Amino acid sequence: MNYIDKFISYLESEKNYSNHTSISYREDLEEFYSFINKDLSKVTKDDIKKYLSLLLSKNDKNSTVSRHISTLKSFYKYLKLKKIIGVNPCASIKYPKKEKALPKFIPYNELIEILKASTNRNFAIRNNLIIELMYSTGVRVSELVNIKISDIDFNARRIRIMGKGSYERFVYFGEYTLDALNTYINSLRKEMLKEKKCDYLILNKYGGKITTRGIADIIDEIIKDASLDIKVSPHVLRHTFATHLLDNGCDLRSVQELLGHKSINSTEVYTHVTSERLKSVYFKSHPRGRVK
Repeated sequence: MNYIDKFISYLESEKNYSNHTSISYREDLEEFYSFINKDLSKVTKDDIKKYLSLLLSKNDKNSTVSRHISTLKSFYKYLKLKKIIGVNPCASIKYPKKEKALPKFIPYNELIEILKASTNRNFAIRNNLIIELMYSTGVRVSELVNIKISDIDFNARRIRIMGKGSYERFVYFGEYTLDALNTYINSLRKEMLKEKKCDYLILNKYGGKITTRGIADIIDEIIKDASLDIKVSPHVLRHTFATHLLDNGCDLRSVQELLGHKSINSTEVYTHVTSERLKSVYFKSHPRGRVK
């Protein structure tokens, strides 16, 4: 039995790995062996680096390369455990950086359709406020459900937010959200409370504090009503807030503060979104930029 067979047997009998996982490990190792074409117990760190360079040169995704590294690390850890090798050639091999997925956002015309649809169902005044607030402030859904009436400064049109790691910040809102707040607080919210008391702004149908799951369900229903073929999570509204600010000239540092990002690196991903949009607009609009 060769080293790969022994390793797969070990995974299945001692580690209780599924057959599907074992097959994936075997395929990765056999691909590596066909490239390296030498005794797997004699492989060096340089051999592994050459193989990984090949994978990267084939434009394999970082996630694919990371999977191959994980397979090799497990395999050589096993060989060392069984004292087949003295030094693990894969021990200091590093994983490639994770690829950052560009955040999804909603074009403004579709956002208007969502806002219109938010006024269709029961609790429409509350549902409309949810969309207005998330788009106007960029708050996380976990922050939205924790906003209390006492956090809102109606005169300054700002809300105190307690973000991740007890990091306090202020977010701001315009006339549309101010109108939605006043309408909700002075009418529907009072009806939903039914003489109960609740400090939190957004209530569920029973007059208590709404959950993040409840917000997500409301947004799903609104998207159905808007007849839009898009997936909109609460976080997509946050992405939309940031993207639209940058598209309209807001500086990155201000967006960072408004989003509550401790590091500007977290905010810089939005510049890629706006750059891609600019590229698209250029090729569609410039007389000499269009494809012949």
